[in-house]
Amino acid sequence: MKGVFLDTGTLRPAEMNFTGLEQSLPEWQRYDQTRPDEVADRIAGATVVVSNKVVLDAALIRAAADLKLICVCATGTNNVDLAAARERGIPVCNVGDYAGPSVAQHTLALMLGLATRWHDYQQDVLAGEWSRSPMFCLMHRPVVELAGKKLGIIGYGTLGRDVARLGKEFGMQLLVAEGRGGPQPGRVPLAQLLADADVVSLHCPLTDDTRGVIGADALRTMKRSALLINTARGGLVDEIALREALLSGEIAGAALDVLSAEPPPADHVLLRGDVPNLIITPHNAWVSVEARQRLLDGVVNNIRAWRAGAPTNQVN
Repeated sequence: MKGVFLDTGTLRPAEMNFTGLEQSLPEWQRYDQTRPDEVADRIAGATVVVSNKVVLDAALIRAAADLKLICVCATGTNNVDLAAARERGIPVCNVGDYAGPSVAQHTLALMLGLATRWHDYQQDVLAGEWSRSPMFCLMHRPVVELAGKKLGIIGYGTLGRDVARLGKEFGMQLLVAEGRGGPQPGRVPLAQLLADADVVSLHCPLTDDTRGVIGADALRTMKRSALLINTARGGLVDEIALREALLSGEIAGAALDVLSAEPPPADHVLLRGDVPNLIITPHNAWVSVEARQRLLDGVVNNIRAWRAGAPTNQVN
């Protein structure tokens, strides 16, 4: 019984403990990265395949005669042809709820950055503006307090709840958008949330229904003083519309940990350096060592459960 991990590089393996994985099967082959033209050869003869981002399409799944389990080392499973796996009776298991503390922490850091303008003040200091100041401080960029502001959460799963809890600790008032099921007690319609919230934070999955949910119309609905945070998926935001909204002052600021293309092209519309009060981090809200170890341990648990005859976290 052989296991193959196709892209351990996505976990920065030098910082991880792979003991549990190594003990979960008699034999393992681990690769830092795997190109599309290498996948077929590397999964040939494997009983279990682990992948974070490497694509396992229908042809690859059908050709891998010994394959019995696919473990996605992530929550999203869009890199696996679930129908092809189902046809062959191969369970596909993912790992959920491993990154909550890390993503919530990062979300609040982005929120605080926009509110305090520390990223801009840091550049001012390095440019010598503090040294040239006639006063003891710089205060030309507006700073706002989060206490008393309304935090709008779109997507109220584990991550949304974690961010809501931290927001409350800062004294923020909570608004939660209704889901696809319509009116829900304690929640508000999306349009009302957009109009009322001082900070809008996205935590919903990317689906046909949510793609571009923050577009030109949504941005026009938001307050001119509002801040937008996206640590979910880049496709939730119309990036061209966001650029225009920030340049025109339609909203006050935005912080994104995700973009629609990753890694983004060098000429991406939000990477030109001319957009005010914009923070972009490189999809690293989830990358604390603790979160990555929980993710790897989740894969191990899925393999052990499958070997015991009761697969967990099966998505197909």
